[in-house]
Amino acid sequence: MIKHYKFKTKPYEHQLEALEKSWAQDTYALFMEMGTGKSKVLVDNIAMLYDKGAIRAALIVAPKGVYKNWNDIEFPVHLPDHVEHTKVLWDPSITKKKQMELDTLFDGGDDLKILIMNVEAFSTQKGLDFAHSFLNIFLGRALIGIDESTTIKNPTAKRTKNILTLGNLAKYRRILTGSPVTKSPLDLFSQCKFLDPFHLGYDSYYAYRSRYAHMLERNFGGRRVQIVGSYRRLGELADKLDKFSYRVLKEDCLDLPEKVFTKRLVELTDQQKKVYRQMKEMALAILDDGKMMSTMNVMTQLMRLHQVTCGHFKADDGTITHLKNNRLDSLMQLLEETEGKVIIWANYVEDIKNIVSSLKKAYGEDSTVEYHGAVDPKVRQEQIALFQEKNGPARYFVGNAQTGGYGITLTAANTVVYYSNSYDLEKRLQSEDRAHRIGQTGSVTYVDFIAENTIDEKIVKALRKKINLANEIMGEDISEWI
Repeated sequence: MIKHYKFKTKPYEHQLEALEKSWAQDTYALFMEMGTGKSKVLVDNIAMLYDKGAIRAALIVAPKGVYKNWNDIEFPVHLPDHVEHTKVLWDPSITKKKQMELDTLFDGGDDLKILIMNVEAFSTQKGLDFAHSFLNIFLGRALIGIDESTTIKNPTAKRTKNILTLGNLAKYRRILTGSPVTKSPLDLFSQCKFLDPFHLGYDSYYAYRSRYAHMLERNFGGRRVQIVGSYRRLGELADKLDKFSYRVLKEDCLDLPEKVFTKRLVELTDQQKKVYRQMKEMALAILDDGKMMSTMNVMTQLMRLHQVTCGHFKADDGTITHLKNNRLDSLMQLLEETEGKVIIWANYVEDIKNIVSSLKKAYGEDSTVEYHGAVDPKVRQEQIALFQEKNGPARYFVGNAQTGGYGITLTAANTVVYYSNSYDLEKRLQSEDRAHRIGQTGSVTYVDFIAENTIDEKIVKALRKKINLANEIMGEDISEWI
């Protein structure tokens, strides 16, 4: 069936192999590194099961920064045209219009019903109840896919417990992640339990922990507590995983394109929305007051809006105000799913400082190097050497494209994150090529962080079109931009 299936987009060899192994299985794990196309594999798998008559519905669960991509990109791009379907994106703020959309999932018919929900919704009773109602309609004829499944690795978290209850309502279950083990082998338990309580041999987390971790008792403040001393029987664990999972890294995929581009959507907080709206109104007032509109004036107003989307803004007197935002949390979540070394470009030093601090706190002082104008030139070269060291502890390179975008080699990384973009096209192209140059042996994945419905989208669009940003702005009605 695989060879002759009417795919909408041609699969790569490793994607065909993943489908061969997984498509007819009740439960399966796609442990495929970011950039290798695991989302396409799942979309094709859903289409094939639907064509076979095995399923009538699919529930996709993904983090906030990703779940809209399934609605806007993954299904529209990859779902075969012959598959008639109804697709609805979950929104907890159920307006009359949204309710009408959700109701279409229950209107009968033979088309494939697709519900896409963010994993955070399962911390609420409303989200859990709706998912239950949806799956109960198609009992035994549904598939649940958990994208970035490390979001359910914590067995005590409310959303993990709630999602685990859904397992019995769907015959077919899939988990997708680039890196299933982010901190320890114990991360695997809940992810695999969602697929099948006995895939790893234990329904109890504590029994599982006892098997694969050597526990030590310690006295803290008069309390006896157990801590992990070491891990054991990891070869046995790997053998168990191999029976229901497919693992692939970018370095294994010789047919991948040289550059793979994707995006991470970030929702503005209420505080950011308020400040952004105020800044936008002020910018329009400045730019529409009849004075000559210079390119520099335009760029200044846009920079302030851009800063707000990143989580801060700088006043005329130089003081910096920090805003509650989701961008840093989204970055940390992305990195949990990412194998190997990563370059993180940010446009503002304030953001670089926050990123570096968070990474060192999470992964240790030696995990991260920083590269920007305030770092001594001699130290910068040392930082590059540390990052390029193949088996060295420095996994993250955090810098700005203005300083680090030219003349340096960072081929140790095959993932590049644009936490925020420079306005300068040349700097963007040059910074892309720090990893993608002689010495790079694999494909490079580029991830753009984008706050929806903001200047972020315009900047990335302009850069991708390889045009001069300022000229583009000056040639359009400024109100359409801001």
